[in-house]
Amino acid sequence: MGPSIHPRTIQEVKDKADIVDVISEHIVLKKKGKEFVGICPFHDDSKPSMTVSPAKQFYYCFSCGAGGNSIKFLMEFTRNNFTDVVLSLAKKNDINVINVDGPQQEIYKKQLSRREELYKILRVTKEWFKSQLNNSLGKEAHHYLTSQRNLNIKNINDFELGYAPNSWNDLFNYLSKVEKFPLKLILSAGLVVSKDNTDKVYDRFRNRLIVPIFDMQGRVVAFGGRSLDGQEPKYLNSPETEVFEKGKMLFAFDKASSNIRKRDKAVVVEGYFDVISLHSKGITNSVASLGTALNKYQISQLCRCTDSKNIIINFDSDNAGRLATKRVINEVESLSLHDQINLKILEIKSSKDPDEYLKENTPEDYFNLIDNASFWIDWEIDQIFDNKDLSKSDIFQNVISSLVKLLSKFPQSATRTHYLQKVSERLSMGQARLAIKFEEDLRKQVKGFRWHGRSKKFEQPSEVSQREKNESEIIYYYLHCPEHRLFIREELLKREINIFNTEYIRLVWESISTIEVNNLSANYLDDLKDPNNKQLNNEFTSINLISLLPDHLALNDLEVSNKINTFINPDELFLTTLKNSKHNLLGTLSLLERYKSLKRCRHLIESWGSQRLKTLENCISILIDNSSLEPTDSNKEIEDVFKDLNSDAIKFQELYYLEREHINFLDKQRCGNFSSNQ
Repeated sequence: MGPSIHPRTIQEVKDKADIVDVISEHIVLKKKGKEFVGICPFHDDSKPSMTVSPAKQFYYCFSCGAGGNSIKFLMEFTRNNFTDVVLSLAKKNDINVINVDGPQQEIYKKQLSRREELYKILRVTKEWFKSQLNNSLGKEAHHYLTSQRNLNIKNINDFELGYAPNSWNDLFNYLSKVEKFPLKLILSAGLVVSKDNTDKVYDRFRNRLIVPIFDMQGRVVAFGGRSLDGQEPKYLNSPETEVFEKGKMLFAFDKASSNIRKRDKAVVVEGYFDVISLHSKGITNSVASLGTALNKYQISQLCRCTDSKNIIINFDSDNAGRLATKRVINEVESLSLHDQINLKILEIKSSKDPDEYLKENTPEDYFNLIDNASFWIDWEIDQIFDNKDLSKSDIFQNVISSLVKLLSKFPQSATRTHYLQKVSERLSMGQARLAIKFEEDLRKQVKGFRWHGRSKKFEQPSEVSQREKNESEIIYYYLHCPEHRLFIREELLKREINIFNTEYIRLVWESISTIEVNNLSANYLDDLKDPNNKQLNNEFTSINLISLLPDHLALNDLEVSNKINTFINPDELFLTTLKNSKHNLLGTLSLLERYKSLKRCRHLIESWGSQRLKTLENCISILIDNSSLEPTDSNKEIEDVFKDLNSDAIKFQELYYLEREHINFLDKQRCGNFSSNQ
C-alpha cells in the first residue's frame, strides 16, 4: 500500500500546479480565445483536438474523450501513479508534503536534501569563479570580455560571469578545504573529474571564461566554459546532474521569459555570447540552447511565453549552423504545419553570428531583421535553390525532388497551391508559360508523393527497423569502401532513392555531401561522369570521411553521437561483408528499392479495391439506351464499354501487376541472379 498524503497537500498541489504550465511542458498549446488548444498525446491526433481551460483547470479531448486536471494528465502521460505525480509536482513547486509515511518519505526527504546541497555548492562555486575574474589571475579573461566581446561591467555582472584559473585543483582545494564540501558532492555537481575512478581528481574547468547557467527559479544548476588558450573543446558544459538536464534547459530563459511575453516572440541563437551580446544591446527576448539541437520540450517552454507562438531561429550562417537549423525544423515542422507554432528562420549572411553582426550594426537593424525573418518553409526553399546550377540536368532533378518532398508535407491545399506557384516562378526564370507548365507537373508529382515512398499508412512496422538497418549499411559501405562511392551515388539516383527516411542517417548523408562539396566543388558529381577525369576520381575516393565526418557533425546529443560512432567503428559482422562488398551492397540497394515498391503495391491495392466496378449487365444496358437500333451482340463493343467504364480500376490493376513484376526482379537481383545493369 502506498504512502498517504494529507488532503491539504493535494489541494495545495492542485492550486499551485497550473494546468496550462503542466501540459505545455509536454505539448505545445496555442491560445484560442480564453482557452488553449493542442494536439492530443493520447491518440493519433492530426489536428488540435485537445482544449485546456485555465479558468476551470481542466483539459478535454473532443476526439478520444481524455480529460481531467493536471494530476490526471501527468498520470496518463507519464504512466505514474497518483502518489508519484503529486510528490513530483510538490517538489517542483516547493510545496511542503504533510503526512507522507513509510519508506517513500525518507527517499523524498533525501532527494530534497541532496538537491539543496547541490544548489548550495553550485552557488558557492559561482561566487568563487566571479572572484577569480576580478583578481590578477583573471586579468586576461577580463580584457577579452571588454575588448573582444565589447561588454561593460554591467553586462558582466548581469550574467555573473567568472573565470576558472589555469590550475588543476584550485577550485577543488577551495571547495574541499575551505568550504568543507565532501568529495562525493563535488563530483556529483560535475565540478571536478575523477582520474580513472579514483580519489585523484582535477578541476573540470581550467583557463576558461565561466558562464553560469540558471534555472527558472534563478538557481545556478551548471556552468559553461569558453576556452581562452585554444584548448578543445572550445565550449565545455557541466555534465548532466540531478539538477541539470541539457535538453530541458535554455540559457538566459530566466532573464528572457518576461520580455518574450512583452514582445510576443522568442529569438533562439546558438551560443552564450550571442545571447549576452543581444541582451547587452537591449534585445532581451533571446535565449540559447545548451550545445544540443533545440527539441520539442524546449520549444514548448518558449511557447508558454508567447501567445502567438512566434519562434525565430537565428543560428550561425555556416554549414554547421544550417544543419542545426534543419534539425530544429525536422523536430517541430509537424507542429508548424498544423498551425501550432509560427517558426521563422533568420540567417544573417553578412555575418557569422548575431554577436558579430551587432559589432557593426545597431539593435534597430537587428530588430528589423527579426521582423523580416523568413517563414521556415521559405527558408527551406531558399536552401534547396541555393548555389544550384539548374542548367545541369541531375542538379535540376534533385531540386525538383527536394521541392516535391517539401511541398507534399502541407496538409492545406491552399498553402500547397501558394508555394507551387512560388517555386514554379523561380524554376521558370520569369517565363510565364513555362511557370504554368512547371506548376502542373509539380502538382502531379506532389499528389503522388503524398503517399509514394513516404506514407506510414502503407508501411509495415517490421519494415521500419529493417529499412534503418539497410540505410545504415549504405553509409557503412560509403565510408569504408571509397572505391564504391560513385557506384552508390549512381545507383541511388537510378533507383530514385532520393533521401534516407531515418533522420539521423539523413543527417549523416547530408554532412557527407557537404564535406565532398567543400573538398571538391559544387558540381563534382557532374564532373565525375567524365571517365577520363581520373584525377578528380582519385581526389573523390581519397577524402577521409571517417576523420572529417565527426568534426563536421559536431553533435552533442549522446544518442545520435553513439549511432554515428558505429559508422566510424563498425562491428566485426560488418567487416566480414567487405570481402564481397559490391555484391552485398547491390543486395542492400535492392532491398531499399523493394520497400518503396511494396508501399506502392499496397497503395494500388487500396485504390483498386475502392473502385466500384460496372458489371456486364450495366454495359449492355448502356448500349441499349444509346442505340436506336436493335441491341448488338458484339462482344467487342461490350468489352470496349466495360473498359471505358472501369478504366481507373483497370489502370490500378495493371500498375499493381507491373509493380509486382518489378519486386520479383529486385528479389532476383538481391539474390545475385541479375546484375545492376540489367
